[in-house]
Amino acid sequence: MHEAAPSAPVDRDENTLLDGNLFLVGPMGAGKTTVGRHLADLLGRTFIDTDHEIERRTGATIPWIFEKEGEAGFRLREESVIAELTQMHNIVLATGGGAVTHPQSRRYLHERGTVVYLYTPVAMQVARTSRDRNRPLLQTSNPEARLKELLAIRDPLYRSIAHHVVVTLDGSARELAQKIIHLIHANTIK
Repeated sequence: MHEAAPSAPVDRDENTLLDGNLFLVGPMGAGKTTVGRHLADLLGRTFIDTDHEIERRTGATIPWIFEKEGEAGFRLREESVIAELTQMHNIVLATGGGAVTHPQSRRYLHERGTVVYLYTPVAMQVARTSRDRNRPLLQTSNPEARLKELLAIRDPLYRSIAHHVVVTLDGSARELAQKIIHLIHANTIK
């Protein structure tokens, strides 16, 4: 997954927004993992997905963790992973959709890197997640209603920590990654 060793927390410098860490937040189906991989490739950085990292460390799937420990147990694991990974240097980190629900995780993300919120309308989230059975919070009779509910709760949290907000309506993931790099470099988004 990643080979870099943790280092001291990264200081944010407004004049060098592409230096340091880049953290992607947003709802399920926003494309954080896919866009994050492209960003890491384009920037020559290590890419880490918090959900994949939790699965690697535990040897268990996210649905299994939710089943055995509940959402609260999963969020504790997630907070611990975010606390550790955000101390690394020059990474691109894709967070889970609910990572922002824990205040400490929000603080780590906002203070230790540049946060990009990939805003995605619910209709697009539904289209992108409709066949994915690896999302415990969507295993309900009405996933669209659940996504609306989650976005209503989480959108203000995403926005509260985001240094930049990018709408993910069109273009490929690589084009979106290039757009994010350009816009951060130009410091024209939020």
